Amino acid sequence: MLQIIFLGTAGSLPTPERNPSAILINREGELVLFDCGEGTQRQMMKARTGMMRLGHIFLTHLHADHFLGIPGLLETMAFQGRTEPLVIAGPVRTSRLLMHLTAIGCCSRSFEVQVVEMSPGDTMSLDGYRVIALRTEHSVPSLGYCLEEDDRPGRFNRDRAVELGIPVGPLFGKLQRGQCVEVNGTLVRPDQVMGAARPGRRVVYSGDTRPVQDVEDAARGADVLIHDGALGSEMAEWAKETRHSTVAEAADLASRAGVALLVLTHISSRYSENCAPLLKEALQRFAPAVVAEDLMKIDVPLRE
Repeated sequence: MLQIIFLGTAGSLPTPERNPSAILINREGELVLFDCGEGTQRQMMKARTGMMRLGHIFLTHLHADHFLGIPGLLETMAFQGRTEPLVIAGPVRTSRLLMHLTAIGCCSRSFEVQVVEMSPGDTMSLDGYRVIALRTEHSVPSLGYCLEEDDRPGRFNRDRAVELGIPVGPLFGKLQRGQCVEVNGTLVRPDQVMGAARPGRRVVYSGDTRPVQDVEDAARGADVLIHDGALGSEMAEWAKETRHSTVAEAADLASRAGVALLVLTHISSRYSENCAPLLKEALQRFAPAVVAEDLMKIDVPLRE
């Protein structure tokens, strides 16, 4: 299971339809949150994602619409009896941010919060996958992220195993786990019965940024690219000034990278009543593409 839940898809200003930025990934029951805008905990409740399995929060940058949900989320988890540590990672000054957030009001937190400041190229290895920090270009220090799974073992060739004299049973499992087995004095290696390794899935999140090469490189062949698509091309100069991307720029990057799916997010409040022009413009340059909506879910299938 690899499911992306869009908890907040708004630009700098929330709207009645869109919460501030927050994207949750559920991988085999383990929750990873990218950005935590105001109201994220309520969006998690509405999406019925749970909170106690959340192990990591990755912040793209320290603009308020990307972190103001942290204090409430920490308090709610404390009230629910959380004891396991939580890791919050982000760009430079993330430690200072958490110190100030903790100092606001009385804190009933009963669990440890570990803060990790990351730089472009840094990798955090987790259970079966890794999160890689990417260089991005915004008006403050910022990062994008690539969640990349480990490769999966190749397919087990049962017929070939039987041909080699391996009895059906536990020895099959050993070979699938990469262990050699001996049958009638003959050593059988896993590569004799296992196909080529199958690549893991890859999801890239740009955060707020101009189009940059690091994000394009990380997204090459990715299953999903979630990219800043705040503005239409009629606002191209404003996008440059505020260090955001137009949907056309995001679509062109997705096309060059050859991603399987482009999801546009951080939608400006200018389009709160009608974001159809943004999608139309994107699809003229790249498909498939969608404009994210709050509480939208995407299931990412396994690669074969």
